[in-house]
Amino acid sequence: MLNYEVEAALLRPFVPRGTELDCWHGKTFLSLVGFRFLNTKVSGIPVPFHTNFDEVNLRFYVRRETAGELRRGVVFIREIVPRRAIAFVARTFYNENYVALPMRHEICVTPGNGVAAAYLWLTEGQWCTMRFESKGAPEPLCPGSQKQFIAEHYWGYAAQRDGGCVEYQVDHPSWNVWQARHTEFTGKVETLYGREFAAVLHSQPASAFLADGSPVSVMRGRRLQP
Repeated sequence: MLNYEVEAALLRPFVPRGTELDCWHGKTFLSLVGFRFLNTKVSGIPVPFHTNFDEVNLRFYVRRETAGELRRGVVFIREIVPRRAIAFVARTFYNENYVALPMRHEICVTPGNGVAAAYLWLTEGQWCTMRFESKGAPEPLCPGSQKQFIAEHYWGYAAQRDGGCVEYQVDHPSWNVWQARHTEFTGKVETLYGREFAAVLHSQPASAFLADGSPVSVMRGRRLQP
């Protein structure tokens, strides 16, 4: 997870109806996240040839208060997967901004039991790459920390074509995370994300970390009432 501090004005046009930007100590963040889906099932059923695949998404953070409960969630600017069927289903049923591109990943153990990870995707004839090399041992998320803020948003929100919003819950245990020894992002992404977001990604991230991951459940979405 590469995390960039940005001006709130950059994200406000993408905030779904019924939510508001979520901030950490007055700071607004945009994150580039790479990860692997493993043993994926839809309604408990694995879909042949679509159980293991990579994803890279560009996301930011929102919140919604309902019946005295504060729900903290994510909104996706763009999600990249390697298979067209996955992108088609996500666009059709959730109006999520998915695109299918050639992708690959690299994960290896480094000297001292560190971890190096990279996610790559091909666009406009060039490979874009996000890289991370860890230092130290993985540790639990510290309550109230920036890393916890980034990692523990348990709701998703997707703006709809008619201006409405779909809300869905995401359930997983708290993750352990590695600190960053080295991070890097390279590639031409103006067409994917637009000039302003591309400029952010080519700047120095405010923070970066690697999470160990876990089983994750994504609940069926429901439409928010006006």
